Amino acid sequence: MNNSIDLSGCTILIVDDIRMNIEILTQSLGAHYNFIIAHDGKSAIAQVLRYKPDLILLDIIMPGMDGYQVCKKLQSLPQVRQIPVIFLTALTDEKDEEKGLLAGAVDFIVKPFNPALIRARVHNQLELKKHRDSLEELIRQRTREIMMIKQVTIETLAALTEYRDPETGSHIIRTKEYLRILAQHLSTHLRFQTYLTDEMIDHLYMSAPLHDIGKVGVPDSILFKKGKLTTQ
Repeated sequence: MNNSIDLSGCTILIVDDIRMNIEILTQSLGAHYNFIIAHDGKSAIAQVLRYKPDLILLDIIMPGMDGYQVCKKLQSLPQVRQIPVIFLTALTDEKDEEKGLLAGAVDFIVKPFNPALIRARVHNQLELKKHRDSLEELIRQRTREIMMIKQVTIETLAALTEYRDPETGSHIIRTKEYLRILAQHLSTHLRFQTYLTDEMIDHLYMSAPLHDIGKVGVPDSILFKKGKLTTQ
């Protein structure tokens, strides 16, 4: 059984200020990838944000921002920090390689490179990214399913409470809205802003209908009693 992932159509951003290097790379990698080109660090970041490529081949020595600075900048941007970066450089010192990996790169290849080697490393990193993307999507899907189950469970329990006491229905709706308004206001306070994230506020809002769940266990003689309760 062949479990290989189809990588045709993947987009690779090549960042190099020397056009000949770009031509060698595109010829070495073949025609089944899509290529985006940038000649300096600033335009590279703009291209990444615009196109969200699957992989970045990044030179280090460039005018303006060098490759290290570009990589660090990309690592600081949550929307693109998961895109793998491979440094392609003429720098050969081990300290340069260490610096590149610490900046966030997944690989470091010294020029002049072997075409077969660059094809293999690019293929491996793209395959890893596809596996990771599939796993993350599976996790998101499972999380959505769990949240739907939780929401249905809470709504069912809230409906049970409302069934015992019809006056509870409107009260539950008002309580949910009050809670959201108060939580959003408190989230701007320094003391609570770390805890009261948007996700936490959504959880509180969704769970609010359960605050009267105790009514389910209250006898009708007490819950619906007219007038004051007796001591017995």
